Amino acid sequence: MPVCALNNMINVGLFTTGKLEQIEEIAAEFEYINIKTALNFGFLTRKEYVAFLERAGFPLIDVRNQEIDEAFVSQCDLLHLNSFLYLPLKEDNKGVLIVAAADPLDEKLLGFLEIKFDKKVSLVAASDLDITWMINKLRGEYYVKEAVFSLMRKDPMSSGIITFTDAQLIAIFGFIGVFFLFLTLYFVNAFIFFNLFFSSFFLFAIVFKLYIALKGSRYELHQAVTKEEVRAVANSTLPVYTILLPVYKEDKLIRKLIWNLRSLDYPRGKLDVKLLIEEDDDKTLNAVRNLDFPANFETIVVPYHLPKTKPKACNYGLFFCKGKYLTIYDAEDVPDSDQLKKVVCLFRKLPKDYIVLQGALNYFNKNENLLTRMFTLEYSYWFDYMLPGLQSLDVPIPLGGTSNHFKLDKLLELGGWDPFNVTEDADLGVRVFEKRYKVGVVNSTTFEEANNEPFNWIRQRSRWIKGYMQTTLVHMRNPARLVQKIGWKGFFGFNFFVGLTPITFLIYPVLLSFFIIYLIFDLKVARVLFPDWVLYISIFNFVAGNTLMIYVNMLAVFKRRYYELILFALFNPLYWLMHSISAYKGLWQLVYNPFYWEKTNHGLTKMSHSAAAASAVNANGA
Repeated sequence: MPVCALNNMINVGLFTTGKLEQIEEIAAEFEYINIKTALNFGFLTRKEYVAFLERAGFPLIDVRNQEIDEAFVSQCDLLHLNSFLYLPLKEDNKGVLIVAAADPLDEKLLGFLEIKFDKKVSLVAASDLDITWMINKLRGEYYVKEAVFSLMRKDPMSSGIITFTDAQLIAIFGFIGVFFLFLTLYFVNAFIFFNLFFSSFFLFAIVFKLYIALKGSRYELHQAVTKEEVRAVANSTLPVYTILLPVYKEDKLIRKLIWNLRSLDYPRGKLDVKLLIEEDDDKTLNAVRNLDFPANFETIVVPYHLPKTKPKACNYGLFFCKGKYLTIYDAEDVPDSDQLKKVVCLFRKLPKDYIVLQGALNYFNKNENLLTRMFTLEYSYWFDYMLPGLQSLDVPIPLGGTSNHFKLDKLLELGGWDPFNVTEDADLGVRVFEKRYKVGVVNSTTFEEANNEPFNWIRQRSRWIKGYMQTTLVHMRNPARLVQKIGWKGFFGFNFFVGLTPITFLIYPVLLSFFIIYLIFDLKVARVLFPDWVLYISIFNFVAGNTLMIYVNMLAVFKRRYYELILFALFNPLYWLMHSISAYKGLWQLVYNPFYWEKTNHGLTKMSHSAAAASAVNANGA
């Protein structure tokens, strides 16, 4: 057996032979060096390992501040450097190549490098995280460019790099021109027509969403996975499962993230967890470095390249993935412990054209304040009622930002995520449908931290709504082509749930303003613009629409028995106004800064981690 640091740790009583055998088995499957496996699969803490190296006479050097001869680095492939955690530095004055290595005692690596470079090699110790940072910075250019431009090159019609096409600009400004032309020539009649049209559309949108919600309330998932099926799964039959964790300046949540990963009921050696950290995010990198307990994830450093978005980071992470299936979690997510096993069971039961399964999202801090209560009502309505209803209609399903589980080979076939789209999940859901694949819904929940601060909520929601606008513009570049791909039913479903959602939010405050002006101010012009018959129809549409939306939000509490939230549905008109503010902000950014990823701050909840976990367990049990 080749000598490495772990063998020496056994000799001094810091490691067991049994653990080394487990590590070697996992390392062989993932094609990793042993020390990388030990550090990334929770067998060893970095602090323990650094202390051992120092006692063994191998103090760590800081490779981020070393002189590096890139002629040697350029001879190495990034994926190999990442798997074996080494970095050629330079030749010394004796012609010996100095190589920084996470395991300076690894004789097998030493022999490989001497053959590769055809010269004597000397290994020096360096932090695995610093090596990872440097190799991605020095050798990641090709991969990060692929992450950014691959979809645009393979399928330019699906890329959001162009926000507005010439034809779309002509159509938009043409509509605006006709709108103002009619208002100029036939002001009163045109105003009445547009008022009735938009108020009727608003009512229709709410009625149709109510129909889908009621359909979803009756539609029990016939593919639901039972607890008995989960218990019957043998761990030996489970495939490697990749989890992507894109984070940016989430250093305060690293400990919570590890806690949440530990709660997953899945064999440790088959969890391929990638923590995706941006090159300039030293805070999160240092938080990982300073952990005093084992962590079950591999750190991938994403080199700097615009646009600086979550989908770009995820695309970069795809090059390092080892799993058959893949999912995404955010740093604060608390998934059901059996979620991964449920997904495996459901994929095995479903036809092969199902390539994505969406888990439900909900919130563990639902009762923190009014905003978190409204957010919880919204998510309960969407994931517990709307998604099952949409699945039963067989129309494109906008995916959620996390807990969407993919067949990895099919995700790669689709080209990954669009790095220029700030709601890459909704866009990908449409592209799945365009390729004649299907999205399923798995009966499992991931609990998140509900945004509890209004301005932070608006930043997040404006990005989501801007992304819906982007997705609509991308897929409506050629409406006839879209109909040909997804059919008339899919075309209507896409435009209604993705395209018209921002429009509904944009017209809501306009309609509300008209009614307030008419009711409060006794203006002659208002009476001209609102004849009695118009007033009655408009008020009916507006009041009925808001009433039905309140009812839909009340309906949302029943599946999860969140009965304490039912009266808060009355605040839905106010909540919609916040959506409208976000929609106008998103529209402004769509024009002036379309690819800007507005950062949402996490970790703001006052709920303790233990209380959050208990809340998730209780809700799941209900």
